This record gives sequence, C-alpha cells and structure tokens, in this order.
Amino acid sequence: MTQDIQHLMRAGTLNLSSLPPLSLYVHLPWCLQKCPYCDFNSHALEGEVPEQRYLDALCADLEHSLPLIWGRSVHSIFIGGGTPSLFSPAAIERLLSDMRARLRLEADCEITLEANPGTFEKDRFRAFRAAGVTRLSLGVQSFNDAHLQALGRVHNRDQAIAAAQEARQAFETFNLDLMYALPGQTLAQLQQDLDMALSLAPTHLSVYHLTIEPNTVFAKYPPQLPEDDDAYAMLDCITERTLQAGLHRYEVSAYARDGHRCWHNLNYWQFGDYLGIGAGAHSKLSFAHRVVRQVRNRDPRLFMAHAMDAARPDRAVAQSEEVARAELPFEFMLNALRLRHGFSLTDFQERTGLPITTLQAPLQEAERLGLITRDFQRVVPTERGFDFLSDLQALFLPER
Repeated sequence: MTQDIQHLMRAGTLNLSSLPPLSLYVHLPWCLQKCPYCDFNSHALEGEVPEQRYLDALCADLEHSLPLIWGRSVHSIFIGGGTPSLFSPAAIERLLSDMRARLRLEADCEITLEANPGTFEKDRFRAFRAAGVTRLSLGVQSFNDAHLQALGRVHNRDQAIAAAQEARQAFETFNLDLMYALPGQTLAQLQQDLDMALSLAPTHLSVYHLTIEPNTVFAKYPPQLPEDDDAYAMLDCITERTLQAGLHRYEVSAYARDGHRCWHNLNYWQFGDYLGIGAGAHSKLSFAHRVVRQVRNRDPRLFMAHAMDAARPDRAVAQSEEVARAELPFEFMLNALRLRHGFSLTDFQERTGLPITTLQAPLQEAERLGLITRDFQRVVPTERGFDFLSDLQALFLPER
C-alpha cells in the first residue's frame, strides 16, 4: 500500500457513522475547440484522439485508487469533459467494460455520457446506448445561430435539433443543456430557445446563467451581457415555462420530469462521495474519521505519463488533502442548499460527522433574513434564498 493511501487510512478528527453513496466520474478532456466561456479542464484536439493510451491510463488510475473504495458499490458513472462523444462507441464500450471488471456496480447504475451536437453522426447515439450508456447529456446551449457563434460552439441550430431528436429516439432519459443571459440575448430570444428545447421533449433540462469565469477568453475580452433585471426576467420565464411542460425544478439549474432526475448530480449536491479519474478530475471521498479531496494532473499528456508509471502511479494525483473540520459545514452547504427541498439535519450529521449545534448560529441568521425555512428535520431554501444563493451559502463560511 502506497504512502498516500496509508496517510488517508490513519485516524482523523471526525466520527462518521456510515459512508455516503459512491459515484465515479471519468474525465475525457478533449474538445474540437475551446469555447471562450469555458473554465473546465478541456483541451482543443490536435490530430487524433489517443483513445487506447488514454483508456490504458484511466484503467491504471482506477487500479491505483481501488484501495480507497474497497467494498463499496458504485451507484452512478458520469463520463464528462471536454467532449466525451469524440471517443468512439467502441472506446466507450471498452471503458465501461474496464469499470465493470474492477468495480461493484449497482444493478440500476446510472451511466451518463456528455455529448455535443458538433460530434453528432447518425446512429452514433444508438451505438453509445448499445455500449452501456443509460443517459445522454447533450450540450446544445442555444438554438440561435448568432448566439452559438458568439459562444464559440462548433454546431449550428439544425445540427442541435437533429442531435436532440436522435437522443430522444436512442435514450429513455436524456438531458439538454441550455444557457441564458447570453451576449446580446433578449427575453424574446430566450423564449424561442425554450420553445424549441421543450418541443424536443427532453426528460431533463439544465439551464445555466452565463457567467464570466477567470482565465477564460470572455474574462480577457468581456462581451456585452444582459442587465441583471433582464436576466432575472429570463429566469422567471424558464421556471414558469418548464413547470407548464411538466419539468419540475429540483435544483437551482436543473428541471426534470418525474423519475428522471440525475442521480449522479443529486449525489454531488447531497454531499455524497465520488471518485474522479482522468486528467484534472476531482474526488471527494469519506473515511471513518476524515473527508478527503483529490485532484488529478490537468495536462492530459502528464496525466497519462504519470498514471502509466508503474513505479509511481500516485503521481497522477496532483493534490490530496483532508477537508478541515471547520470547512465542512460550508462544503456541505455549498451543495445541499442548491436543492429545492433542501436537506435533512440527519444527513448533515451523517455526511460531516459534526453535531447539529455546529449550524445553530448561521441557521438562525439565514432564517432571520428569510433565506430558509426549517423545522426539527429539514432545512429548505426559500424563493429568496434561491435568488440570493451565494449570500445564503456564505453564511456558513468558517470564521477566520
């Protein structure tokens, strides 16, 4: 057993009564080109995707990580990126076969693959379904060609519609990603995007406010975005129209039909555990006496070289650190307060190993400000709490 794993197994300051559900995140880092708003660990593809070498590295990364999750079942797998649909269906089938050979998957394990319309070919989505993917997430962002061009997307409106139609035929559960408050976007244009998206009958819709993230092209060259009041009007429209269409808002940015919520993302938001493998992947893992976060090397070439180094496979992990006891309430709230139905006090105790009294002062302040409602079992964000989520979450930051 390597020294880093021995370190994680030693005694800590917490006392978790049980371990939370476990998910697996797999990062495939390449895109056809880098979008100007994107701050994810994605890399413009140069030449062919090194499928087999990268799959070998993922397998080695997982092998090295297995002692951290011995005996635990995996409830969901999320293959994200980047643009995972750049990988062939045969590569995805091999990836899932490698995972099944090394992990104990639940019988109803949700397996999500992210895809972009720019990589869409007829029958490709059906091939992903045959490979074992159970849920497709399609990054449409908009159905307006001018807005797609402003966002740096490689697809157009017609390709987005064709890809969504194919996804609907291939998968019982599929998600469309949309963005709003885009450069130059009006409320009427957002309504047109919504009309088109809802006409395609997705079982799940994720709608994100475009934000300018550091170290992106948009941060260096900021576009003209709608005013805050216009963006709020767009959000009100989204919430109203999705509800009319039978999609219920269960998280700040997520809307789903009954029975089609994303289990993988719910596990994140409920402070569950996830092992992340691949370039730049993040992990959050619980042990009896500690909670640990890890980050893999971001550079795909460096990740592959380190993961395949039989003598030191641990070098694929660039960072590994215990979450400080004082940081845990904020870490938990950063996720749980995104949920429409909030969280149970029992879950807080079980997932953090901390007593409820830890939350007494910030909960009182949040209630006074009208950001939450609560009883002896649950804490639920109000409409005001949803609208001012960052302010609500900040109440749980540790005192410095």
